[in-house]
Amino acid sequence: MSEGFPIEPANRLKRLPPYMFGELNRLKLEKRQQGIDVIDFGMGNPDQPSVQVAVDKLQEVINDPKTHRYSASKGIPQLLKAVSDRYKRQYDVHLEPSKEVIATIGSKEGISHLSLALLGPGDSAIIPSPSFPIHVWSVVLAGSNVITVPMSNKMDHFLQDLAHIVENLWPKPKVMFLNFPHNPTTTVTTLEFFEEIVQFAKKNEIIVIHDFAYADITFGDYKAPSFLQAKGAKDVGVEFTSMSKSFNMAGWRCGFCAGNEKIINYLATIKGYYDYGIFTPIQVASIMALRSNDEEMANVALQYEMRRDILVDGLGKCGWHFDRPQATMFVWAPIPEKFRSMGSFDFSKLLLEKAEVLVSPGVGFGETGENFVRMSLVENPDRIRQAARQIGKTLNLL
Repeated sequence: MSEGFPIEPANRLKRLPPYMFGELNRLKLEKRQQGIDVIDFGMGNPDQPSVQVAVDKLQEVINDPKTHRYSASKGIPQLLKAVSDRYKRQYDVHLEPSKEVIATIGSKEGISHLSLALLGPGDSAIIPSPSFPIHVWSVVLAGSNVITVPMSNKMDHFLQDLAHIVENLWPKPKVMFLNFPHNPTTTVTTLEFFEEIVQFAKKNEIIVIHDFAYADITFGDYKAPSFLQAKGAKDVGVEFTSMSKSFNMAGWRCGFCAGNEKIINYLATIKGYYDYGIFTPIQVASIMALRSNDEEMANVALQYEMRRDILVDGLGKCGWHFDRPQATMFVWAPIPEKFRSMGSFDFSKLLLEKAEVLVSPGVGFGETGENFVRMSLVENPDRIRQAARQIGKTLNLL
């Protein structure tokens, strides 16, 4: 490359840390190139096929040339209505499709654009820690400040920490991110908690953004409440949902934001400058999935529940014990005491090198995740059993 003037990135890029998971993915690729069959519990990337009704509809609609043109950035009206119908059916929440719902190119894109629409230099956002990385980095990329609150499976403790932080800050934070069922810790909550959050948000004039990606991946008798079910929720915030996990449509990139009309309009405004919307055949196929029988979503959750039990029981047999999650497609496991001093990154490297199993180091989700690893339930039952045996052999030999 010829020499020239120095080319520097924008300061916003300089605020981003090295990608924590990049080194582990590089090592995984090296092993696979050597013919080693790495079992991958890293990324939360569903391995099961997308719901058939969506696949069939996509194949039908994609043959219509009219659907190959630019689409509406906000989403086609029938899709927005399908989202509002589902909220009414599942949560008894009324949404005005044209004003209180917007389609996004996956919830990750939607959250990123909404941060740009709501936040700027001098603003701050509250984010539970550990957290899904985009919650933090969307705020950073918007030029704003991140205030972390330790995640707790005791919601009253979380609320107390939240109140203490806000009472001692000036100016007060503008936005608060929530995510239940929670990634990565799998923590779940109740409608009563959301009702307290609404009152807290009104009192302190804080916008609430709830990431509801794992709405339907729940186990046993537990059913996750929607934030929008709480009285007054639409006065203070919005909720993101996605086709990715409930319908195994991760690669299709289709998500939604619903709730406060003003916030939806702000998001629509910035999206109008950034994109031309989701490919129309994907939107039409998503309508069919949203209208489909809820039994398909229940079957998806049952598959994850079975995999959860296989992994938790298998690792328990080798002496690695931890709680059984009530929701999500993950297991959040404390590092065994014998290996805790290594830290989560080196422990993850150990499992990759010796057990040939890739897991995500907890520190990649924030400093409070340091003593944990996250395992995604995205391998079939036989490979999960195999992974538990290989991990057990590794931990017992060292």
